[in-house]
Amino acid sequence: MEFLYEYGLFFAKAITIVLSIIAVVVVVLASAIKQKGGKGELLLTNLSEDLKNLKHDLKEELLSKKQFKAYEKQLKADEKAKEKAEKQQDEEALEPRVFVVDFKGSIDASEVASLREEISAILAIAEQGDEVIVNVESGGGMVHGYGLASSQLDRLRQADIHLTICVDKVAASGGYMMACVANKVYAAPFAIVGSIGVVAQIPNFNKLLKKHDIDYEQHTAGNFKRTLTLFGENTDEGRAKFQIELEETHVLFKQFIAKYRPELDLDKVATGEHWYGQQAIELGLIDAISTSDDVVMKLAKERTVIKVRYQLKKKFADKIAHGASLSFNAIFNRLAEKNQHLS
Repeated sequence: MEFLYEYGLFFAKAITIVLSIIAVVVVVLASAIKQKGGKGELLLTNLSEDLKNLKHDLKEELLSKKQFKAYEKQLKADEKAKEKAEKQQDEEALEPRVFVVDFKGSIDASEVASLREEISAILAIAEQGDEVIVNVESGGGMVHGYGLASSQLDRLRQADIHLTICVDKVAASGGYMMACVANKVYAAPFAIVGSIGVVAQIPNFNKLLKKHDIDYEQHTAGNFKRTLTLFGENTDEGRAKFQIELEETHVLFKQFIAKYRPELDLDKVATGEHWYGQQAIELGLIDAISTSDDVVMKLAKERTVIKVRYQLKKKFADKIAHGASLSFNAIFNRLAEKNQHLS
């Protein structure tokens, strides 16, 4: 009986705490929903400076005091020589820079909202000789979403800015549509590349509805306003039209790739298959084997490398919801631990 009493008392306290938190969150969210979410902000990170500081810290940790003193002396001499050389150059001539952008795409390519801001920012300050590296990671998704993402990258090509794409994990289907726009494409040895094809999968619940005597009506103006449907009865005519649309999209996909990589044998690579980086280079899908880390570190020795990231500001309601989620997780973890202890 004592065990049940203690357990019941603890459970009642826990429920009271949870309900109190829920009440507070509901009130805060109700007022926060009325607030408008702020716009995003552009974040710039000097990767060259970060690598330089990392190297300095490692030298200080690993070298003896005498060796580190000699290293710092040489470092200062190199910096003075660099400053002297810069003064002798035309004051208007800027050292070419490298801008780095990350694109980790979802099915609907919603990340293009940030990408367009990043590209616009780069175009606003880019000078002749500057270069852009985009780290693409995506297995593809909606045609219109990735079509827009590819068009954003094409803005750089149109401005005559050298574009490099790095693929560390995957750039397939829509992801490769983006990658092919680049002047040069790097991929890690086991990165997945290719999948130049179109796929569509649509479930149909018409038989289930009929089984339960549920009618479904769909009215359209135009024979092919809707080819296939989720709940209505699909026809062979509709299926044939849908297949034609897929084939037409595939043709457009291949034409788009041919525009940027005319040397590709599309009959061989546009089959919907994917390949690893080591195979992709033999097929001409990529230009070199390398990770994005190696590409950036090599360039950082010669140029200033700046990472550009456009971050959307979270709405106040989102922040509260995130905090509430963390609080609930903590409470339920405590409940689970206490429950295990009592039992």
